[in-house]
Amino acid sequence: MYYSPSIEQLSTVISQVTGPAFLLAAEAQLLDVLISRLDRIVDRSREIDAEDDQVQPRLKAELPVLKTRAKLIHRAIYWGVGSCIATSVLVILGFGAAFLHVRHEYGAGFLFAVAMILFTAALIVFARELQLGFLEIEGNVNARRKRERKSYPHV
Repeated sequence: MYYSPSIEQLSTVISQVTGPAFLLAAEAQLLDVLISRLDRIVDRSREIDAEDDQVQPRLKAELPVLKTRAKLIHRAIYWGVGSCIATSVLVILGFGAAFLHVRHEYGAGFLFAVAMILFTAALIVFARELQLGFLEIEGNVNARRKRERKSYPHV
C-alpha cells in the first residue's frame, strides 16, 4: 500500500533542498562563464588561423597558448557538469526519500560532498586558466619557470 508523504514531510524536504538548489544556481552561472570564455578563445583562435602566413609570428605563437587555455576551460566545464549532475541527483534523492519514507542523511551528505568536490575542482581549473590568460596579457607566458632555489653557504 502506498502512503504519500505528508505536507510536513514535503515541507521538510523542500527546506532541505534549498541549499543544493542555490549550489545548482551557482554551478549554472559558473558554466555560463566558462562557456563564454571558451567561445571567446575559439573565436580568437579562428581569427588568428584565418590570417595569412604573413601575419606576425607573435600572433601565430599565441595559438598554442589558446589551445592550452581551451583545454583547461574544457576540463573545468567537465567538472562543473559533474557537480551539476551530483547536485541534481541530491535533490531527486531528497524527494524520492520523502515519497518512499526512507532515511537519506548519509546519501545526501555524500552527494553534497561529491558535488562540492567537483565544483571546487572546476574552480581550481578555472583559476589555472585565468592565470594563464593573465600571463598571456602580460606577455610572460613563456616566462613561467620554476623559481630557482637559493643556496645558502653553510656557516
